[in-house]
Amino acid sequence: MVAFKVNGKAVTVTAEPGTPLLWAIREHLNLTGTKYGCGQGLCGACTVHVNGMAVRACQTQLGEVAGKSVTTIEGLSPDASHALQKAWIAEQVPQCGYCQSGQIMKAAELLANNPKPSRDDIVAHMDGNICRCGTYTRIVAAIQRASREG
Repeated sequence: MVAFKVNGKAVTVTAEPGTPLLWAIREHLNLTGTKYGCGQGLCGACTVHVNGMAVRACQTQLGEVAGKSVTTIEGLSPDASHALQKAWIAEQVPQCGYCQSGQIMKAAELLANNPKPSRDDIVAHMDGNICRCGTYTRIVAAIQRASREG
């Protein structure tokens, strides 16, 4: 059993400490906003925050989050009122939508540490989060909008 917080709530997951955090989140806690993309930490679809830092949940072992705080896309805002979520809609970012929770979580890390990033800052920070539909221009625009509208 591994105890930690998810989206501000204390949880205990009965699974091996080596279980990927992604599966603990999706299968044990039924929070399905975090997506399985590649399983190798290469695409970013499974991005969540551990103590405020963006990590790939498919490559983070459950035992590594013991006693820590995990935030998933469901915990970013209970009513989708986070500036990034609103900007994502306003900029019509998603096409298929599959990578979006990981994109938003990675962008949230950026804005938490750099509320007014330049375009170059955004591109550099988001590097490695893949959008198979290629909506990168709209992703950057949404992050810029969220930065302005906070």
